[in-house]
This record gives sequence, C-alpha cells and structure tokens, in this order.
Amino acid sequence: MAQVTFSSPLLHKDITVYAVAGDRGTILSIAEKHKIPLPFECRDGNCGSCLIEVEHLSGKEMGEMLTDKEKSMLKQLGKITKEEIERAEVRDLLPRYRLACQYIVRDEDIKVTFAGVPGGA
Repeated sequence: MAQVTFSSPLLHKDITVYAVAGDRGTILSIAEKHKIPLPFECRDGNCGSCLIEVEHLSGKEMGEMLTDKEKSMLKQLGKITKEEIERAEVRDLLPRYRLACQYIVRDEDIKVTFAGVPGGA
C-alpha cells in the first residue's frame, strides 16, 4: 500500500492518504476519492490543468512511465526537457513534474504538490 501526501496552498495542512498499489488509480482519481481539491479540466492529458510536482519519499521510483500526451503537454508547459524525457525512457528516472490525470500510483510513498484553483465537474 502506498502513502500519497497532498500538499498545496489550497489545503489547510498536508493530507496523507493510502492508495492501493496496482489498482490503476491515477493521482487525480485518488484526490477525488478523498475530496482533495486538485485542479483539473479535461481528465485526458490535453490541458495541463492538473500539473503536479512529485517527490519520491520511499527512496524508490516506481511511478507509471510518461504517456505520449503527458510528454507533449509537459513540453508545452515548459516543465520537462528533452534530456529529462530521455532519462525517463532510458534510465527509468522519472521527472518531477507530471499530470495527475496520467500518473498511476505504484507501491511507493510520494508527496504530491499542486497549486491553482480547483475546477472540474
């Protein structure tokens, strides 16, 4: 079981929740399940509104690899370089910025930081 700690100016304090590794739940779906106001619009990796910063706390990086949509959007947002994409693909060194709608939690403890105004349906 993974621990996911959410941190944001939108929260009064950091909130840590448990996520079942392997259930294919995204950070966004975990946030929604626990009523954490993580901003989002499209849920599909096309808008970048669910941008998060991920810090691996357990010393192991096991997050889901970058999707093509995520690579494209993070490049558009200026949050990932060509070198970071290469490190992720070749050496499994995941970038610190991700999209909450694309990042699937694995068996690792992480801290997720986000900003912005909550949205979504």
